[in-house]
Amino acid sequence: MGKTYERIDGRLRTFIEAQPMFFTATAPLAGDGTINLSPKGLKGSFVVLDEQRIAYLDFAGSNAETIAHLRENGRITVMWCAFQGPPNIVRVHGQGDAVFRDDPRFKELLAHFPDIDPTPHGLRAIIVVTAELVRDTCGYNVPFMSYDEDRDLHAKRFGREDDASLSAYFAKKEHIAQSIDGLPALPLPLPPSDF
Repeated sequence: MGKTYERIDGRLRTFIEAQPMFFTATAPLAGDGTINLSPKGLKGSFVVLDEQRIAYLDFAGSNAETIAHLRENGRITVMWCAFQGPPNIVRVHGQGDAVFRDDPRFKELLAHFPDIDPTPHGLRAIIVVTAELVRDTCGYNVPFMSYDEDRDLHAKRFGREDDASLSAYFAKKEHIAQSIDGLPALPLPLPPSDF
């Protein structure tokens, strides 16, 4: 029914890379803090870096809870469900790191995402997760659903922004520079993009 893996490779890697959608879960250290669970998608915005590390592009949005929690404690779980084919759920529990635009690692990491143009999406950071526990479970109760295509609304909305207007947009949002619980989140203003 469930199995623990030493690394992300073979059948496990193939399954993860084939999924059009995944979920991330993070939480602050405070026992009464707000747990965050986010759906992620957009073809080409997720990669397996190696047998222990995965990464995804963190785009503009109305909050920055994941970034805040990673900055505070690094804990993250990433989950994929099989909505087509044999039932399966895979979770990677690990330590996450938000790599911001001005980080020396940013350009090298961005090169791992050749199939996506990050420009129209307001790229804020690259989230890198180092796996500590990798498990799969049956997924027997996950429904069949079909993937038609990515929505184009995000690119249409944020494709109108440049670095200055995107920083201004973020500054007006209540939960970008700080999380719902008041933790430091996205450093503002955004460093200039040169991607």
